[in-house]
Amino acid sequence: ILSFRAVESQCEGQCAPVDSLWRRYSEFELLRNYLSVTYPHIVVPPLPEKRADFVWHKLSADNMDPDFVERRRIGLENFLLRVASHPVLCQDKIFYSFLTQEGGWKEMVNETGFQLKADSRLKALNATFRVKNPDKRFTELKHYSDELQSVISHLLRVRARVADRLYGVYKVHGNYGRVFSEWSAIEKEMGDGLQSAGHHMDVYAASIDDILEEEEHYADQLKEYLFYAEALRAVCRKHELMQYDLEMAAQDLTSKKQQCEELATGTVRTFSLKGMTSKLFGQETPEQREAKIKVLEEQIQEGEEQLKSKNLEGRDFVKSAWADIERFKEQKNHDLKEALISYAVMQISMCKKGIQVWTNAKECFSKM
Repeated sequence: ILSFRAVESQCEGQCAPVDSLWRRYSEFELLRNYLSVTYPHIVVPPLPEKRADFVWHKLSADNMDPDFVERRRIGLENFLLRVASHPVLCQDKIFYSFLTQEGGWKEMVNETGFQLKADSRLKALNATFRVKNPDKRFTELKHYSDELQSVISHLLRVRARVADRLYGVYKVHGNYGRVFSEWSAIEKEMGDGLQSAGHHMDVYAASIDDILEEEEHYADQLKEYLFYAEALRAVCRKHELMQYDLEMAAQDLTSKKQQCEELATGTVRTFSLKGMTSKLFGQETPEQREAKIKVLEEQIQEGEEQLKSKNLEGRDFVKSAWADIERFKEQKNHDLKEALISYAVMQISMCKKGIQVWTNAKECFSKM
């Protein structure tokens, strides 16, 4: 559950009531699903993971673990900020209601009928394998999103393995502290130096817990783009579906034109069960043929209008989608650069602290 305060909306230009609102994770899922269906050409920001993944073994993977819950809260807050800063999504009335109304916004979502607009997985699968003329740019983008997800997944797994080993190395330093302390008890001149060095080792060993917890926040920044890869693929799938519908409409129109021509000329260019039945059981009367031709001509006119509409819709989709994809690429490059720099700075800081510990230990030994 996330609690937040409604703030002044940049999009509406009005100051909302300052109330504390509570939202469950499932409500965030509903909001995002609505945005994804309503704005198919937009790379909709992803939600943080519901349950911890890519964790090092000492970290609890329990979704009720306080540290994980806090990181997830930060991730949900980041999702809201992403949507609020998007030039199109921030203007959505339901998003505004989500931020400002305790109740009622779910009813608004259901009234849009967005679930009926959601494409089935079977249809999406058909589109993937049956589109004859896919757009090369979207095909390459889909491949890129797969590669990006793969690279970040591997990076997160490496980080988890390194964290495991690092945790062990730091904790083993605690044994130095125990041994130096025991040793100091049997020494007179060396005792104080050994005891002090042991204390530095104990502090060093204990520091790893905070270090790796801080590191999880940087991992969460990478995970966001792991999930963004799926959002990119979703836009590509939407384009595939539109292209599939367009090609099916064109194919249907061609078929109807051929039927109309065959009826008008009385010749059958391709084998069909209907044509064979006509030969076996007799031809249609001129009146029946004229009636069918009239119906087909009406269907052809309607089909041509639909095809024209789908072509325009497809061009608009490509134009809008590519503009948002370019915006996303710029955001991605900036965010991942900052995340990697911050991660490197944290590692450098951690190593400097290790050097300082051993420098302090050296001083303790020198004074013995």
